[in-house]
Amino acid sequence: MRILITGGAGFIGSSLSMKLLEKGYRVRVIDNLSPQIHGDDPQKSELFQRIKNRVEFIFGDVRNKEDLQLAVKDVDVVVHLAAETGTGQSMYEVEKYIDVNINGTVNLLNVIAENQHQVKKIVVASSRAIYGEGKYVCEEHGEVFPDSRSDEDLAKGDFSAKCPKCSRDVTVLATSEDSRINPLSIYGFTKFGQENLVMLTGKSLSIPAVALRYQNVYGPGQSLKNPYTGILSIFSTRIKNGNNLMIFEDGEESRDFVYIDDVTEATVKAIEREEANHQVFNVGTGRAVSVTEVARALLHHYGSDVTYQVSGHYRLGDIRHNFADLNKVTGALSFTPSYSFNEGIKKFTEWVNSQEVEEDRYEHAMLEMKEKGLYK
Repeated sequence: MRILITGGAGFIGSSLSMKLLEKGYRVRVIDNLSPQIHGDDPQKSELFQRIKNRVEFIFGDVRNKEDLQLAVKDVDVVVHLAAETGTGQSMYEVEKYIDVNINGTVNLLNVIAENQHQVKKIVVASSRAIYGEGKYVCEEHGEVFPDSRSDEDLAKGDFSAKCPKCSRDVTVLATSEDSRINPLSIYGFTKFGQENLVMLTGKSLSIPAVALRYQNVYGPGQSLKNPYTGILSIFSTRIKNGNNLMIFEDGEESRDFVYIDDVTEATVKAIEREEANHQVFNVGTGRAVSVTEVARALLHHYGSDVTYQVSGHYRLGDIRHNFADLNKVTGALSFTPSYSFNEGIKKFTEWVNSQEVEEDRYEHAMLEMKEKGLYK
């Protein structure tokens, strides 16, 4: 069986390629080798070197229908990973995110719909960003889904999510797949758009489709060049450059960090199992880890004397908490994450220690956000 991975030279895509090759699948990759991910000499990047001469590689762009027609020919499964990533960057590069994430997905689906093909399944990478704040509980009103936190509250250091009915502070719960969809960034909006486009088109064309709502994915191979996404890589690059860490808000904001090997395992199950067909699944660990915990863990494993500061600054569009309810994916796909955060962070930092130190472009990225009024 031949599997096409769009964006297959990226972090998740290259790892998935290796996993599929190990299982005996033939893998085709289409990727534009974006410099933001791969650097100024993309063909020498570690991510590209992983797959070079091991997969059938097409240097192309999902915004180009001719590239996609070549890519889709004679493939049995399409795994659609190609996307611009980065919550903050998406808020001021709106056209690019819509063009790549939405229009690129439309092109892919049009190529499948308008041409002879043998595609038997489509798997699309969605994101926890589509939920926004996700599910919480209010003492008075029970389960609620908070709206975006107000600039007024954030400015005075009140970072808590609020009940949309009574404005009281609320306590986070695991977010299940039937939770309210409420993206608070352009990135989140485009990921939900990708998910909907694939699921609806799959149904109309009688092609089984699966959407995987990845939580915060990390691990060996993660881009250390990209200052816009991936707090573990951003912090690691700063530490390796001897630069202190600045933590937003009060440091207690949290995310569900899921190790790359668990992500590829869940994705393979989605490809192989009929139980996945026409379904949407969370992929995470089911545990929230605070940003302060992340900083302490990295400094410990690197043995660094770099310090961190809880700044009180904040980014508009950021969420307070989110972690995944895994009941559905565990029941339908027998997926249970194998790596705890402590196990995964050890493997990640060991890999970072083997890499060349990359230029720290974080402050440049923050300056861009500040100029756009998104960082305060």
